[in-house]
Amino acid sequence: MKKAKLLIEHTYDFELLGLVSPVKDYKMAWLINRDLDLNLIKFDDLELEFMTLPSLKISQYFLSLPHGFVQLLKNKALNSTNQVSYLIPELKTMDYFLLVQDETFQISINTFANQLAKNRYIQNVMKLDVTKLKSKENLLTY
Repeated sequence: MKKAKLLIEHTYDFELLGLVSPVKDYKMAWLINRDLDLNLIKFDDLELEFMTLPSLKISQYFLSLPHGFVQLLKNKALNSTNQVSYLIPELKTMDYFLLVQDETFQISINTFANQLAKNRYIQNVMKLDVTKLKSKENLLTY
């Protein structure tokens, strides 16, 4: 019998900022809301289940836009066996990721990065290339 394989090509139609900051996730969301004039709202934790690794719960804050979204994801979390795991393991130095999708191109990721870099609680802001990340599938939350 002939086997058929289903190949799925994911699209990464969002821009990504990596943030380094020692603050708690709720304070980071508040800082971003204040500095960028947004209204990120706490959503249920994102649960990722892996074939070979323990499941992972990631804290997330979300803002729906008419043609896109802004999402704050925490990188570090405790997995189901109470060990520290990372959403993007190759970027362990990053504490948070800010995903921005705006199909109207009214939001500038560079403006976001410049505004957040001025905040004294945020130690580093980096614009990241999603296509170069090994674990980029973990960022797909749909």
